Amino acid sequence: MDFSKQLEILKKNVVDFVSEEELVERLKENRPLRVKLGVDPSRPDLHLGHAVVLKKLKQFQELGHHIILIIGDFTARIGDPTGRNSTRPMLSEEEVRKNAETYANQAFKILDKEKTEIRFNNEWLGKMKFEDVVKLAGKYTVARMLERDDFAKRLSQGYPISIAEFLYPLAQAYDSVAIQADVELGGTDQLFNLLVGRKIQEEYGQKPQIVMTMPIIEGTDGKLKMSKSYDNYIAFTDEPNDMYGKIMSIPDELIAKYMRLITDIEESEIEEYEILMKEGKINPRDVKMRLAREIVAFFYDKEKARMAEENFVKVFRQKEIPDEMPEIQVEPGEYNIVDLVTKVNSNYSKSEVKRLISQGGVYFDGKRVNDFKQIVKVEKEHVLRLGKRKFFKLITKN
Repeated sequence: MDFSKQLEILKKNVVDFVSEEELVERLKENRPLRVKLGVDPSRPDLHLGHAVVLKKLKQFQELGHHIILIIGDFTARIGDPTGRNSTRPMLSEEEVRKNAETYANQAFKILDKEKTEIRFNNEWLGKMKFEDVVKLAGKYTVARMLERDDFAKRLSQGYPISIAEFLYPLAQAYDSVAIQADVELGGTDQLFNLLVGRKIQEEYGQKPQIVMTMPIIEGTDGKLKMSKSYDNYIAFTDEPNDMYGKIMSIPDELIAKYMRLITDIEESEIEEYEILMKEGKINPRDVKMRLAREIVAFFYDKEKARMAEENFVKVFRQKEIPDEMPEIQVEPGEYNIVDLVTKVNSNYSKSEVKRLISQGGVYFDGKRVNDFKQIVKVEKEHVLRLGKRKFFKLITKN
C-alpha cells in the first residue's frame, strides 16, 4: 500500500506520535518495519484496555509489517512503577511464569498467530552481567529520570523510590535495542518509557524508534483506568454473558470512546449515534447494546453475542432468572451465607463476600441477603445470585 495511505490508517486514534516525519521516512524504505509491543505478565488476564493497543498492532500487521510481542518475564519481576505512589513488590519467577503462559494465547484473539513473533525478555536481560547493567545505567542520567511525573511527585512528597525502579525504563528500552525496533507502541502512560527507548537505541548506535501511544480507556466505573487492581475491568476471557453485562454497565459517556477504540464500527456511524443520543432521539441503552454485541461477537461469535443479549434482556429488563447457569452440587443442610458463597465460588474471599453483601449484591432464592451472619437452609434446588450477573443453581446431593 502507498505510504501515505498507510500513514492515514496508522495515525488514527494515536495520541503521542514521535514522530510522523520519521515514520514516513521508514515507510518510504518499502520494507516491513519491526513493530514492538511489550506487556508485563504482572497479572494473568488481558482486558479491553490492552485491546486498544493490540488493535493498533494488528493494523501494522495487516499492512505487512513485522510484529514483535515481547512478554516481559524479566521486567515483570522488577515491576513497572508507572502511575504508582509506592514501590511495587517484586513478583516471583513462578508467579510471572504462570501469568506469562496465558498472555500470548489471549493476544492471539486479536493478532494473527502465524505472523506474530513472540519473545521473552529474559532471553537477553537474564544473561546480562553486572558490568552490562552498569554500562546500561551509565547511558541515562538521574536528572532525566526525575523528569518523569510520577517519580518527581513521589520525590517531592517524600515517598521512597528504589533504584530498581530506575532500572525498569532502562530494561524496557534495552528490549528495543535487542530486537532493533523501528516502532514501539504503548498507552499514553508509557510515553516516558518509550522515549527512553529512543535515547538508549541511539546510545547503542541504532536509529531511534518511532513512538506511538494510544488512549487509556476508563473501566466500568467510568472514572479510573481499566485495571484488575481497581476491579473495573472487562477481560478477554470473560464468559459472553459476563462480558455483555459488564459492557452494559459502563457510563453512557464512554459509549463512543469504546466504539472508536475497541470496535470496527465506522466513524460516520459513531458520529450519527452521538448526535442522536445528544438530541434525545435514541436511547443510549440501545446504542450500548450495539456496542456490547460487537465486542462479544469479536471475542466469540455472532451467535454467542445474540444469546448474551437475550440473556441480558431476560435477566435485567424482564427481571427473570436465566435459563442456563452453572449447577453446583452441595450437601443438604444449614450454611452461613458467607461460607456457602465461598464454597460455590472459590474466586471470592470471605472479606469480598461480606463487602458484596453490604453492597446488596447477594441473593438467595430471589431474596436479598442483608446480614453476613445469616443462615440459609439448602434442601432441594436453590438459586444463588452474586452481583448483577452471576447466577448459580444449587442442587443437593442424594
